Amino acid sequence: MHRRQLIRTSLGLAAAGALPVGLGACATRQPVDPAYPIASDQTAQAYTFDELVAAGSREMGIAAETMGSAIERIFAEQGDRPTAYIAGEEAAGAAAVGVRYGRGALHMKDLSASQEVFWQGLSIGWDVGGNASRVFTLVYGLYHPDMLYRRYPGVEGSAYLIAGLGVNYQRADGIVLAPIRTGVGLRLGANVGTMSYSRQRNLLPF
Repeated sequence: MHRRQLIRTSLGLAAAGALPVGLGACATRQPVDPAYPIASDQTAQAYTFDELVAAGSREMGIAAETMGSAIERIFAEQGDRPTAYIAGEEAAGAAAVGVRYGRGALHMKDLSASQEVFWQGLSIGWDVGGNASRVFTLVYGLYHPDMLYRRYPGVEGSAYLIAGLGVNYQRADGIVLAPIRTGVGLRLGANVGTMSYSRQRNLLPF
């Protein structure tokens, strides 16, 4: 009887000792979210020049040579390591005070699928008119899709036309967006404003 109690006690201690080990293994196991398979918040695979030209030409419906001229200019000014791009459409209008609304898809190599994104902006400047454009935006410094959703104040750097496409820059917290636009009634006059990116459509342009 004493021997049986000793065996039971030994088995109980062994089981008790094994339990924390199992719990520890579970505690160190990282959750897996298939929608965000990015390895860290400081690295992300970058797109090459050829990949962006092919995607931009397809999304904008223009010749690869035309798209390549605009992207080459951006690469020369911002570098050749965009980690994402946004392809979509937008509508805008202005009479001193302007508004802009857009909708598209965010693409990152580390994402299993593209994500829908909306943007809306308000500007004050000397531009007057309206336009409906296709937009292809190169994104620098984005390592996780959640980092995109914020307000980008102002338009830094001069907006310019190249190969019939309009290009400008938006910057916030180390993220740089370079929208390339084509469409009817191209507007490049806004000099003060904000652009806000969100997961859902917002009626207010700020």
